[in-house]
Amino acid sequence: MKFFATQQFTRTAIVLHWLLAVLLVGQFAFGWLLDAIPRNTPARGWWINQHKSIGLVIGLLIVLRIFWRLRHAPPPALPMPAWQRRAASASHLAMYACMVLMPLSGYLASNFSKHGIKLFNTVRLAPWGSDDKLVYAVLNQTHKVTAVLLAVLIGVHLLAVAKHVLVDRDRLLARMWRGAGAGG
Repeated sequence: MKFFATQQFTRTAIVLHWLLAVLLVGQFAFGWLLDAIPRNTPARGWWINQHKSIGLVIGLLIVLRIFWRLRHAPPPALPMPAWQRRAASASHLAMYACMVLMPLSGYLASNFSKHGIKLFNTVRLAPWGSDDKLVYAVLNQTHKVTAVLLAVLIGVHLLAVAKHVLVDRDRLLARMWRGAGAGG
């Protein structure tokens, strides 16, 4: 494994961070707006398949981000109390766990439904599981709960960034924002 230790994140890490941030926020809104579309209507099926398709793309980007993160160490932590460093590590680990579990549970749930996934409403990915309402319900509920948990963790993440910018006035945000000129 190759590790870099710089003061800024790599260009790839920055692009993946902000791309996933925008896509996840959009997908949260998309998922919550789906409740407004009446069940058992053609329109709902079309939009659900769009949500599933985008979720698959986001899931692949998350795998890419994790792969990149495992191969490239982040910059050294800024000076802060040990409890804050531990809290940051725990919250990042929890966000990564949610980012894996949320699309995975959505994908698995789709495979325990007779509907499966119609990729961008063009290519049908036939479900490989049985049409099992209980398994579907458990996986779908896991998907929804994980989405809420990830949204809360993102909120905490944003509050921590605000604290670093407004109170500590350190370079935490600059390392993920202006670091686009960094190598890689």
